[in-house]
Amino acid sequence: MNFEFTTEQVMLRKIVRQFVDDEILPYIAKWDAEGGFDAALWSQLAELGLMGVCVPEKYGGSGMDYNALAIVCEELERGDTAFRTAVSVHTGLNSMTLMQWGTEAQKEQYLVPQAKGAQIGAFGLTEPGAGSDVAAMSTTAVRDGDCYVLNGQKTWISLCDIADNFIVFAYTDKSKKHQGISAFIVERSMPGFTSKAIKGKYGIRAGNTGELFFEDVRVPVENRLGEEGEGFKIAMSALDNGRFTVAAGAVGLIQACMEASVKYCHERETFGKPIGEHQLVGQMIAKMEAGYQMSRLLVYRVGEMKNKGVRNTRETSLAKWQACDFANKAADDALQIHGAYGYSDDYPLARYLRNSKAPVIYEGTREIHTIMQADYVLGKRQDKPLAKMLPKWPFEE
Repeated sequence: MNFEFTTEQVMLRKIVRQFVDDEILPYIAKWDAEGGFDAALWSQLAELGLMGVCVPEKYGGSGMDYNALAIVCEELERGDTAFRTAVSVHTGLNSMTLMQWGTEAQKEQYLVPQAKGAQIGAFGLTEPGAGSDVAAMSTTAVRDGDCYVLNGQKTWISLCDIADNFIVFAYTDKSKKHQGISAFIVERSMPGFTSKAIKGKYGIRAGNTGELFFEDVRVPVENRLGEEGEGFKIAMSALDNGRFTVAAGAVGLIQACMEASVKYCHERETFGKPIGEHQLVGQMIAKMEAGYQMSRLLVYRVGEMKNKGVRNTRETSLAKWQACDFANKAADDALQIHGAYGYSDDYPLARYLRNSKAPVIYEGTREIHTIMQADYVLGKRQDKPLAKMLPKWPFEE
């Protein structure tokens, strides 16, 4: 075991933290209120090498390990969940799925420009009638010569109006249920594809989220990701990567809650002493610290398993469930510590609380992860070997 960060990881954290302090925190209240952030930040993220931080250099990435991605997500969410979400979807759900399942031609065409930040990737799984129950999806892909014809709809898709490329899941044979789902790389420019943002979200308001529509979209056969019928396995392995980044982001949100609360505890006095000296306030601070430390250990354990090429579905599920729950509780307690001021826009606590709720729901609700963990312990669930795994780190050049 080694609980030390490398010199490269320490430097990466400093770079991302400085970026958040300089380019996000001064403007996030405005962006959150307006429902969007400055598009110039995409190029800044690319210039820092953060759009492909854990992608091999031969595919245009920075070539760092998977825990480097955790560090990036942790620090970005300290600024706002919208930015971590952008990297989670672009890198975790899309680019890492291409790394794991894509052909060399697909990697050259899509992974390389995405890792460099020249293009943005997203992920289309959820539908109006299919969330946790993936098999309830209705989107179809019918083979027609050298193309598949896609028809259907996706919803709650991050980067819906921004991304250039989407990994989309559809039935190629509905009679086979889970075994009849296939995955496709869909380009925004393909005729019949449209998107529409969802307005009035409770949280993550600075992020772009919405719906995708497919009306007789012709997708070339070479854009099928994996074999026909492998879509469910591809989707679940992609969620292992996405959940890892969500859990890492939750660690950053807990840290943001602690930083704000500690600062306020030193500024605010009641009954003749700083509020941090009141035991019940101290208890809330202590719980934040416990949640922070436990979540961080769970997250970086998963990252190390990814580095070694070991399947980590069970461990990722636990990290995502616990870190997101801890973050939601930390945000609630942080607002409570700030009292009425926490309920106003003068402080970021209301935004933290609003943002903390979505990760408890998406990429597997806390209820789904609870059931998964119980099934593992009871011996009802076992993870079978996958046909393809993420490349081990250090990457082969």
